Amino acid sequence: MTITETELAEARAAWGNGLVAISTAYDDDGIEAARAVADDLLDGLYGFEFGPILFKPTLSGGAQTFRTDKQGTLSYFIGHNPDYPQDTGFGLKSWRKVTSETSSCFIEGDVAMWMGWVFFTNKDGETIKVDKSFGYKRAAGGSLKLVLHHSSLPYEA
Repeated sequence: MTITETELAEARAAWGNGLVAISTAYDDDGIEAARAVADDLLDGLYGFEFGPILFKPTLSGGAQTFRTDKQGTLSYFIGHNPDYPQDTGFGLKSWRKVTSETSSCFIEGDVAMWMGWVFFTNKDGETIKVDKSFGYKRAAGGSLKLVLHHSSLPYEA
């Protein structure tokens, strides 16, 4: 079944709501609660079952610029991993709202790509804008799974 633009919007909303859930769990109950939420989120939204994913986090560099497995992806979101000493836990930044604005998307059957901006608002009302590209593949059960996630800060001319 061909992926629809509505499904892409729902997948982005699920991702944003998941990030807020990680932050809220951390703020309310600490790192282990955040780790449990993040672990479930990654299982539900990322396509590790297909093989290596293509993840380039916003704040990553050097030998750990790219993440292809669950361990590296989880570390980016919650930090606290000595194997990834630069990770401070992007999901632990007290996010309370995540929205997106579409630039464009490409859909071909059970694979789709989306590109646009994602806006993150923290508990103090401060918002940051990030350039994002998401690539999805439909899983056997029908859900969309991320197989590509690229994130960068906007270029300042």
